[in-house]
Amino acid sequence: MYSLRRLLTPNYAVIPVGEAVILREPWAPTCALLVVPGGGDLGYCRVLNGEGNRRIADFVRRGGAYLGLCAGGYYAARRCEFEVGHAPLEVIGSRELGFFPGTCRGAAFKGFAYASEQGARAARLSLAADVVRDRLPPDMTCYYNGGGVFVDAEQLADKKVQVLASYCDELDVEGGSAAIVQCSVGDGKAILCGTHPEFAAEILHRHPDVPGYDELIASLARDDRTRSGFLGLCLERLGLEVNSQGGTAPPVLTSLHLSAADSGTVSELLYAWQDVIDREHGQDLLRAEADTFRLRSKEEGAAWNLKDLKEALPGGAGDAAPELDAHGVPDYKTVTKDIVAHEKQLPDEKLTPRFNHRLFFSSLQASQSMENDARQWGNILLYGDVVTSTNVLLEKNPKLIAKLPSGFTFTASTQLAGRGRGTNVWVAPPGSLLFSVIINHPANLAASRPVVFIQYIAAIAVVEAIQSYGRGYENLQVKLKWPNDIYALDPRKPASEKSYVKIGGILSQCGYYDGSYQIVLGIGINAVNPRPTTSISDMLGEGAAPLHLETLLARVLARTEAVYAQFRREGFSRNLESRYYRHWLHTGQEITLEAEAGTRARVLGITRDWGMLRVEETDRDGRGTGRIWSLQSDENSFDYWKGLVRRRE
Repeated sequence: MYSLRRLLTPNYAVIPVGEAVILREPWAPTCALLVVPGGGDLGYCRVLNGEGNRRIADFVRRGGAYLGLCAGGYYAARRCEFEVGHAPLEVIGSRELGFFPGTCRGAAFKGFAYASEQGARAARLSLAADVVRDRLPPDMTCYYNGGGVFVDAEQLADKKVQVLASYCDELDVEGGSAAIVQCSVGDGKAILCGTHPEFAAEILHRHPDVPGYDELIASLARDDRTRSGFLGLCLERLGLEVNSQGGTAPPVLTSLHLSAADSGTVSELLYAWQDVIDREHGQDLLRAEADTFRLRSKEEGAAWNLKDLKEALPGGAGDAAPELDAHGVPDYKTVTKDIVAHEKQLPDEKLTPRFNHRLFFSSLQASQSMENDARQWGNILLYGDVVTSTNVLLEKNPKLIAKLPSGFTFTASTQLAGRGRGTNVWVAPPGSLLFSVIINHPANLAASRPVVFIQYIAAIAVVEAIQSYGRGYENLQVKLKWPNDIYALDPRKPASEKSYVKIGGILSQCGYYDGSYQIVLGIGINAVNPRPTTSISDMLGEGAAPLHLETLLARVLARTEAVYAQFRREGFSRNLESRYYRHWLHTGQEITLEAEAGTRARVLGITRDWGMLRVEETDRDGRGTGRIWSLQSDENSFDYWKGLVRRRE
């Protein structure tokens, strides 16, 4: 994960998943690469044989990518032969995936022992010339511990197998010298490794009890740039976009800036936090449930000196660098987050170069003047250039948000671990509108104004805010996918190939405090960055008003506040219902209910009492039978393009 994140940030989110995800969740449509790492491949067989392997194989054959590392390489060969004749290590048998149409045989070098570094070595590899193409040296050392040889891979070119790297040293098993191979599998690709090109020397621990281990680390360190470059080339061959720096660490967290339309409001908020703030060593610390925050104040008229700027700007001396866990993955919870309170004046543009606070608050005032019921949301703003997740930092820290008013907004330019539904995690690079807003929804309204509708009224507000942004936005084809995704007509496709792509999403998380449901409403919209699909700016024609994230944030906040006020007065009224359907993708859509034995059905709408998806069974001629289902959004996932509703587990 350490190496993959260095090579793939910010283009992809690199996250761990277990067998439950592989077996039950609809992961394939949003997966760019499935990586099966080292360990013991019998464990993978035990939990994935059958349905799991069917899902993996279908994913790859339909154009997906698979990277198997050591055990993941054995697992994806047609046959595994490990330590033959050496009980109790011996493992022999066929494997279901069969991406490599032959045998993976090992251990390539003697001495392997489970849960030990005794058999580890720095293996010398010869890299295929047509792979490196003068971009890298012809050979390198690579961490090895128990991996195999892909038997006679050099003779399988007719089966679309290519050897990417070969062992240079004499091996202890027969079958050639192929250490890393690429296989074509239907429309997809798989790269299988007998070594560990993902192991970086800098995250290996010393083992004084293992002779020669210090030299192993030193040898790997000498070739680390080549190793990282080779892994990057492998990822490119699998169809991924490697970052231009080719091994840059993910950006570190930056300070959070607290400001308000009325600067006196910041002081009031600091006072409200006093009973949960501890004074330690001259610092004000708010130790919340998941994170610790250090509060600092920027006094009126105080000049920002060079040290201040270095501490505040991305990559500066004051940025919070996380500790690494045992796998080299940053643990952002260990970082103390700085909140700089601007009690007298707004943050200077030099301090927050990616976000203009003056433009935001002036746009907010203008947007509020356009809405009858918009007066408060966005008036208090917390901004960070690089954060983990605006939703997580609020939702996981009740002490921090317990006394925050409705409309308190937290926005960021970059998110390193944005939250989605279920286990979805994503990296959001600059160019996206990313924010979370607090909504205190009175508990006595919950029966008549259920909180599930918050995601629907937010969806209405997002589309209407975009289309009312200014000249050239009125007819943008922005649509809603149930329950919480924002889609747009793909401008890259010709009109004859009408296709929609996701440009945003909504996540509503709910807690309870002091007589109200406290909702953290998170919204992400790809505004001006063309990755990974398209953006609002890509859809604009000539003469359209320029798109500013600060102004779009103000428009969305003001419209969401106004729609929420209407919802509190009327519930999910006919007016709100018609506005929702005006933009959604599903009217009359024919679907399949996977949990109902593949029953065919037609979408009717959402129920006005509890916001569930309402569908009617259809016969083979497409006529309604009168049998109705109401499906909860938290329990079901809607694959729009396949017309498939799956049960979430």
